[in-house]
Amino acid sequence: MANMEIRELDGDDAGTIGALLPGFRETMRVELPDDPPVSPALLGRLLQRRRGTDRVVLAAFDGDVPAGYVKLGLDLGATLDTGHGSLWVFPGHRRAGVGGLLVEASRRALAERGRAVLLVDAPHTEAADRFAESLRGKRIRTNVRSRFVFAAAGQRLPGLAGQTLPGYRLVHWHDHCPDDLAESYARAWSLLDVPINGQAAAGDMTVAGVRAVEAEALRSDHRVHAVAAVREADGEVAGYSTVFVRESPMADAGVTHVLAPHRRRRIGTVLKASLLHRISVEQPHVRLVQAWHDETSEPILRLSRDVGFVPSGSWSTYEFAA
Repeated sequence: MANMEIRELDGDDAGTIGALLPGFRETMRVELPDDPPVSPALLGRLLQRRRGTDRVVLAAFDGDVPAGYVKLGLDLGATLDTGHGSLWVFPGHRRAGVGGLLVEASRRALAERGRAVLLVDAPHTEAADRFAESLRGKRIRTNVRSRFVFAAAGQRLPGLAGQTLPGYRLVHWHDHCPDDLAESYARAWSLLDVPINGQAAAGDMTVAGVRAVEAEALRSDHRVHAVAAVREADGEVAGYSTVFVRESPMADAGVTHVLAPHRRRRIGTVLKASLLHRISVEQPHVRLVQAWHDETSEPILRLSRDVGFVPSGSWSTYEFAA
């Protein structure tokens, strides 16, 4: 601890990714042993500044060796008093006070920016609960992590994806939403009310905002694969689903969102299954897709189970007064 130092890093700098990748990769090997090794693109995506946010990356160094880090996203467009991110202590430096140092450094960074509440995500364990309590924090939410493994569940996709949706047609794309659909897609996105760690609330999404998010993904070596259910009567987007693909056997589910007037018609199931089936054909290197959902969102969890996602652990959000 005598040589431990907190440094603020640039999350978009390749040097930051190179410095933190070995420890983060080892952390994921311990926490998620059945997953493929973490790629540089994944860490780059996690550290990236997102549309409508500021970002703070703080790392603890033991001499010249990174011992852990926290990345905070600060929504600039909402009246929020929070910074929300993820905290990681690398395996070789646990039980040495590193987590406490990072929490205190995060509190100071938020206070300097006029914010009073620190939210951090971490694997849900009894030890994590005790750690939060020791620093006057509390667990406020838990998300279920699920995995779709193509070798185990992929054979179900053609049947699920082939279900008819009377009055709707599916439109697939990757990287760039079709220009003639972009305004409707942005309007549908604006109705999303699910908080996402480190990202700005959807708010009034615009076509420019859609293009900014697409550009973010490409800058971090990710490709956005998407599908929308479009109502035949008026050409409006009724729902959509996204997945982020990189040069890795594992991809990340984005959002599956069906607008309220169009629910209970199996649109979500068809969207999710159709997109996964398309990825299995176009991106055969992808072996699994990971997804995160609030443990209290039973309709969303049921949709994921119906498609073939299997729970594989949980992550919790902890709140600390800054």
